[in-house]
Amino acid sequence: MPQEEHVLVVERAVLEQAGMFQGLAFDVERYLRALFAPGVPRFMPRPQAEADPGYKQIIPYVIMTHGGKYLAYVRGRRAGEARLVGLRSIGIGGHINPVDELPLFHADFREVYRTAVEREVAEEVAVEAGHSDRIVALLNDDSTDVGRVHLGVVHLWTLDAPNVSKREQVITQMGFLSLAELQAVRDTMETWSSLCLDHLAVMAERNPAGAR
Repeated sequence: MPQEEHVLVVERAVLEQAGMFQGLAFDVERYLRALFAPGVPRFMPRPQAEADPGYKQIIPYVIMTHGGKYLAYVRGRRAGEARLVGLRSIGIGGHINPVDELPLFHADFREVYRTAVEREVAEEVAVEAGHSDRIVALLNDDSTDVGRVHLGVVHLWTLDAPNVSKREQVITQMGFLSLAELQAVRDTMETWSSLCLDHLAVMAERNPAGAR
């Protein structure tokens, strides 16, 4: 019998205390302090987390850019999240699992989190180029069933070269597109991607405190 998947979550009340929002929030440091405070993040069985909006699953959402273009792809039919199949995305990432026994009460949890993000991205795509990694926004969308139980941490990876290839078969039609090209296909995007698309230029210009 396969082992039950556990995912990283925080209580919705923590987000509410930090300041509930709809869409994107750019006050990155304030939210990261609250979400990654010692004892706040925890692991929970995924079926329980999917059914309980009292918790938010933390999802790194990595946008990759090079030369003014952004990586985009379409989720295939075998994608893990059935509600997103067939939609275009500009975000790579997924649930954080306790693969490395993350020290949730450790003062440097953010660094451990970043290592987990690198691992999650590497499961989906191969990035054969150097890159910088900045957390540029938090993303919350309570208007959909998917969004109500997830909270996005939006990373912007600026690549030294556009050398990215897929590792997961569910990733299709992958390539780097300009802002104009992305705007032309906006109505085919998953909600998180369309929200991010509207602020890509702002994200590229920002260097929030605490982001690396």
